[in-house]
Amino acid sequence: MGYRREDYIKVNELLAERRRAAEADADRRREAVYQKLPEIRDIDRKLAKTASKVIGVIGRGKDAVRLEMAKIEAENLALQARRAELLRSAGYPEDYTEPRYSCEKCRDTGFVGAEECICRRRELVMAGYESSGIGALLGKQTFESFSTKYNGENPRIRLAYEQLKSYAENFSGSGDRSFLLVGATGLGKTHLSSAVAGVVIGRGFDVKYETAQNMIADFESWRFHRQSGDEDPTERYFECDLLILDDLGCEQKSDFSFSCVYNLINTRINRGRPMIISTNLSPADLRRLYDKRITSRLLGEFSVLVFEGRDVRAEKVRALE
Repeated sequence: MGYRREDYIKVNELLAERRRAAEADADRRREAVYQKLPEIRDIDRKLAKTASKVIGVIGRGKDAVRLEMAKIEAENLALQARRAELLRSAGYPEDYTEPRYSCEKCRDTGFVGAEECICRRRELVMAGYESSGIGALLGKQTFESFSTKYNGENPRIRLAYEQLKSYAENFSGSGDRSFLLVGATGLGKTHLSSAVAGVVIGRGFDVKYETAQNMIADFESWRFHRQSGDEDPTERYFECDLLILDDLGCEQKSDFSFSCVYNLINTRINRGRPMIISTNLSPADLRRLYDKRITSRLLGEFSVLVFEGRDVRAEKVRALE
């Protein structure tokens, strides 16, 4: 994935701090238990000597090693049972002195064995959103907060809502279709796109959400202004599980921008990586502004959802007057 170096650093520090906090809290609880139940301190000291006992067995005959290991295991089980009994008798749960990690699956390390944990992946995605300024939208623009108050039961907006909600809830990262959201401003295209992003991120997938204008700026920066050692800001546009591109048509038009739009859309289609693209332009406007290579893919490869109705933003402003 094409995450920023700063995002990796931020998430690694976040997980390390979570781990330190969980272990420090466990140490405080353990010390409090030691003060109340000194026998548990003695038990823990004995258990801590297990490794040295095992090392001491190495080198003996096979039968002797087997007998000694069985003895060590039996002693440990007895100590652990006594420890649990003491904690229960004092009103504590058996795991009271153990760290309480935010993610028990990876114990706040970010990895389960050699595999990246879903918690680290989600934090990386959220770090990317926060740095791009869209993080706040994910909490506000959800499916639950979407309202058709100003457009009644507009069948096209209702259809878009239902299809996109189902899409987000069943997103698999493989073979998912792409959507083109078409309609005037203020009808909910951005809201529903953000809602999809929030659900798909929550299910552990990597989502890149950006405006077409900022996307072109990233490609221009990489093409014309990169320096040695810079990380490619365009890689994630191609590699993320779901790309959401907002306001197509608002970017500055040039041969370079047309080339970027075509290359991005065509590459993701060929790789089977889905997109959600929104635009204020009508299909006729798209055909007028973009060449056939682009429009044939947008209107032929994407499921088109048309938004019609009254401008919600304008209606809300008038309601406050």
